[in-house]
Amino acid sequence: MTPFLSDDFLLQSPTARHLYHEHAAGQPIIDYHCHLPPDQIAQNRQFENITQIWLYGDHYKWRAMRANGVNERFITGDASDWEKFEKWAETVPYTVRNPLYHWTHLELRRYFGITELLNKDSARRIYEQCNALLQTPEYAVQGLLRKMNVATVCTTDDPADSLEFHQAIAAQDLATRILPTFRPDKAMTPEAPDYPAYVQRLGAAASVEIGSYADLLAALRQRHDFFASLGGRLSDHGLEQIYAADYTEAEVAAIFDKARLDQPLTTAEIEQFKSAMLVELAIMDWEKGWTQQFHLGALRNNNARALRQLGPDTGWDSIGDFSQAQALSRFLDRLDNQDKLTKTILYNLNPADN
Repeated sequence: MTPFLSDDFLLQSPTARHLYHEHAAGQPIIDYHCHLPPDQIAQNRQFENITQIWLYGDHYKWRAMRANGVNERFITGDASDWEKFEKWAETVPYTVRNPLYHWTHLELRRYFGITELLNKDSARRIYEQCNALLQTPEYAVQGLLRKMNVATVCTTDDPADSLEFHQAIAAQDLATRILPTFRPDKAMTPEAPDYPAYVQRLGAAASVEIGSYADLLAALRQRHDFFASLGGRLSDHGLEQIYAADYTEAEVAAIFDKARLDQPLTTAEIEQFKSAMLVELAIMDWEKGWTQQFHLGALRNNNARALRQLGPDTGWDSIGDFSQAQALSRFLDRLDNQDKLTKTILYNLNPADN
């Protein structure tokens, strides 16, 4: 019987095995969208244990643990790292047919040499074996990037981020290129309660006093230029859907004035503002020859109580069923009609829209 996760895992024909082993396997990884923290790369963090590198911040695993009935104390609470790993190990067998099951065992096999299946009985052995390796220099962050043959990593960064860690990385002799990616989602949410504070933070980062919509665009352009100076070549947008409402410059300027002063906006005004911002940001990308990425279809923050307690991106999003095609068509055509449509990558969380 072929063991689980052999060298031919998922390769179900001679052609597939030939293409992978003879051509693809040795190719480097070029990761143009990820959420690796640049501070950990710059500081070459040495993790104390497998829980820190595997479970801290991984809301995909957190969702699976919650679905398995694990108490929140063992997910984001004050349980020890061993206790959290133990609860994850107990959950893993129930993730069969979920990519988490494959990812977990592929990572154990490829990077830790562990072929044993992870479950409650094997948890302690695997925990200790992984932890021993994680204490060696080869398993610090930069060593892991080399081990995984990663040529390029594009992180996800807010326009107001200082990018100080990207600057620190650039000064190091690191084989992997670490490049920033421009993700201006917060600049596009005038309905958010903290939007005025965010505008101030963006202005401080750009050394621009933002008192108008024109100032907002100037600040974003300044940060866009700064990202480019550090090697940035991509933008990234996390949206429920594309926005393509009709608007005038005067209307959008008035909407921004209301948002900056924390005045309530109508649904139509919010859509107009987002529509205008998408076009302006897309043109910035086109001017520099960047590629724009759109992550669509996620229904964010379904649990208000958890959002208050834990914050966003902690495992409470889901697949949305938003209308996508019409607005997306209008948005792309609006840019193409000006001959300003740059290279574009579309992702949708809802498989019905892919």
